[in-house]
Amino acid sequence: MIDLNADLGEGFGRWTLTDDDSLLSVVTSANVACGFHAGDPSVMRRVCDRAAERGVRIGAQVSYRDLAGFGRRAMDVPGDELAAEIAYQIGALRVFAQAAGAEVAYVKPHGALYNRTVHDDEQAVAVAAGVRLAGGALPVLGLPGSRLLTAAEEAGLTAVPEAFADRAYTPAGTLVPRRERGAVVTDDDAVVRRALAFAVDAAVEAVDGTTVPVAARSLCLHGDTPGAARLATRVREALAAAGVEVGAFT
Repeated sequence: MIDLNADLGEGFGRWTLTDDDSLLSVVTSANVACGFHAGDPSVMRRVCDRAAERGVRIGAQVSYRDLAGFGRRAMDVPGDELAAEIAYQIGALRVFAQAAGAEVAYVKPHGALYNRTVHDDEQAVAVAAGVRLAGGALPVLGLPGSRLLTAAEEAGLTAVPEAFADRAYTPAGTLVPRRERGAVVTDDDAVVRRALAFAVDAAVEAVDGTTVPVAARSLCLHGDTPGAARLATRVREALAAAGVEVGAFT
């Protein structure tokens, strides 16, 4: 079994980026922006309502406070401050999840924070501390082998490894930085093949042609990718055809 997650609620005011309604018909977990890189109260409420209606798990997609940069700019935030900001974002989303008759079921960092916590102990520990501060031992999604997942386990949280069907990988098993050419896989057929490789073989082809082992419990498809809902549908159909059950990890 594998979970399908996507980044949703990435709008603000009149600006809309993700096709939330269409993606919520396909994915099993929704990473909802909590206002720091995208999202506002109306967006969060709407996505939580729709997710609850469709039985999709709601996750808090937390980030650095970087609305202008969509959370993709490197920032240096003291550990105590970051932990408080993580707890703040989870708390904000929890209000709307509970109002919809659901709950925040897990946490996933976004963008620069996600990438920073692959190697940075201080920031990884701060994220885990923020999850604890928000109350409840929520599972944490992260890259396999990352400091984030280690910090989560050390904090008594469930560490959930994930893979990215639409992102290129280095031979070390990390994501190719977005500033580099080819970092995002845009060919639909290639994304489907990679999704199957993660689910069936627990591996992916890196940019140098080598095979990298990636044992993932959840598979991410970015909601801001053009045609994301159509592509997610293709991925889910291909997984079903291969005998892979799709279901939430929480």
